[in-house]
Amino acid sequence: MLPGPKLDRIDLKILAKLQQEGRITNVELADAVGLSPSPCLTRVKRLEKAGYITGYGAHVNFSKLGEYLTVFTEVTLSEHRQGDFSRFESRIAKLDEIVECHLVSGGYDYLLKFVARGVSHYQSIMEGMLESDYGIEKYFSYIVIKSPFIKHRLPIQNLFGQTHG
Repeated sequence: MLPGPKLDRIDLKILAKLQQEGRITNVELADAVGLSPSPCLTRVKRLEKAGYITGYGAHVNFSKLGEYLTVFTEVTLSEHRQGDFSRFESRIAKLDEIVECHLVSGGYDYLLKFVARGVSHYQSIMEGMLESDYGIEKYFSYIVIKSPFIKHRLPIQNLFGQTHG
């Protein structure tokens, strides 16, 4: 993706506020970031067009819907050519139960985050992946017992608000 327009501190404030409160009105957002409504809306539209804002959605409390299981899985591929990585990534992207995929450095290749109805559901997914030749040499599973907190937003201004020279 090509880099978008250079962001200033107001753009970062807009992104941080929208990340925190996606349903905020433009008037409230403008007030929060110190702009009048028209220039604020112009900036939001520019940020959307440039790809900084990729969508809006609700954070759902899944425990209200019923019980489910979160599993982090370390995966090591049997082969390490570029095509092996691409093939693995494109295949697992089609599995709805895999909600995160990270290529990592260290003792294994990928860290995956699964959500499943339970242990047997998770295991059937893994067995299907092994039988369908996703190129997995080995995997280790870590079942989440409790998640004291999950942050749905990053500290935008702490990460990107400082100028480094």
